[in-house]
Amino acid sequence: MFKGLLTFSLTRRPLVLLGLFAFIGAGTFAFFRLNIEAYPNPAPVILEITAQSAGLSAEEMERYYTIPIEVGLAATPGVDVIRSTSFYGLSFVRVVFQYGVDYYFALTQTAINLQQNVSLPGGVTAQIQATSLVGEIYRYELVGPPHFGRSNLRTVQDWILQRRLLSVPGVVQVNTWGGTIKEYDVDVDLQKLEAFGVTLPQVISALGNANINVGGRTINVGQQSVNVRGVGLMDSGGETDLTLGYKVQDIENVMLAAPNGLPIFVKDIAKVSVGYVPRLGKAGRDRSDDVVAAIVIMNRTLHTNDVITRVRSEIEKINTDGSLPPGLKLVPFYDRSTLVAVTTSTVMHNLLFGCLLIFFVHCSSASSFLSCAAKMQTCCLSAPSISASSSMPLLSWSRTSIATFKQDPNKNSD
Repeated sequence: MFKGLLTFSLTRRPLVLLGLFAFIGAGTFAFFRLNIEAYPNPAPVILEITAQSAGLSAEEMERYYTIPIEVGLAATPGVDVIRSTSFYGLSFVRVVFQYGVDYYFALTQTAINLQQNVSLPGGVTAQIQATSLVGEIYRYELVGPPHFGRSNLRTVQDWILQRRLLSVPGVVQVNTWGGTIKEYDVDVDLQKLEAFGVTLPQVISALGNANINVGGRTINVGQQSVNVRGVGLMDSGGETDLTLGYKVQDIENVMLAAPNGLPIFVKDIAKVSVGYVPRLGKAGRDRSDDVVAAIVIMNRTLHTNDVITRVRSEIEKINTDGSLPPGLKLVPFYDRSTLVAVTTSTVMHNLLFGCLLIFFVHCSSASSFLSCAAKMQTCCLSAPSISASSSMPLLSWSRTSIATFKQDPNKNSD
């Protein structure tokens, strides 16, 4: 079979060369279409379910949230292991599926079971977050002027950047780290509440009702109509410039009650200020110990090179189209494509030099074999005429014996 294959290859060289070029072209096409990863994802489908309820202890979160989620998801098809951890105000459940389960099947079945089998108190809805060991493809830091503030940076990240990046095909999640979440604090004086005869639920209800827009009906004037609207959103002054969003006059002027025609405002019973949500941690990079950064997560079923190209294009567009306030920009510090390129280069280097090394070793081995064969043939042809009286068979001579015999022919017999 091998003789026929060699004969066919040597007698039809143009056809063999054509097949070689076609093979190289197909390999090149497959190389550029292949999903190249820096390292494979050995893990099965993993889904993380979180539920939050502010103010509850870890024990209460375990009893009222974590255990109901575990019980409700136990009957999900394809589930292998369910693990959970309860924190202060947070329930975290990780569902690991068996190998071979389709990602979208697992996601759909988990969502159905959460909707039908899990009922959490307080109107809390559990959230599904997909996780993957190789899902992190891009990391960046939001950099701005020193006077801009960490709260304003976090506001830009949550309300501008996260929404823009989630619209990129293939991006399933953008995890934000660092910064402070801006909020407006109303510190109520309980003694003044009692003095004015106002309750705390009244304050909360009044603040909520004062920060909404309402729509009325229309007023018809002949053949024309005028829409009636009530604009009640509070203005902090930061609509055009986030650094000016510290005004609290609209909150202070919210009316709580009017006993005997005398209005009582929020400023009469409370102090209003701009603050931030209590921090549970912060992010640092290099010499900066408090930065605003984010991690872009890719869908585990897609290709890194395709998604990362779209993410880089969107980041470049955000930095140049005026979407960010003046002085702000996104600075990437991790790009998966760089790691993929280094890994691919290493593999190609090893393959190329490995092939060349094998080629040269094979050639040197073939030359040595031919040289030794020629020497053996010469020795074997001269040995019978000289050592006819020797009792040692010719085939049993070692290479050392032949070399010694060639040096001193008189020592061939006793």
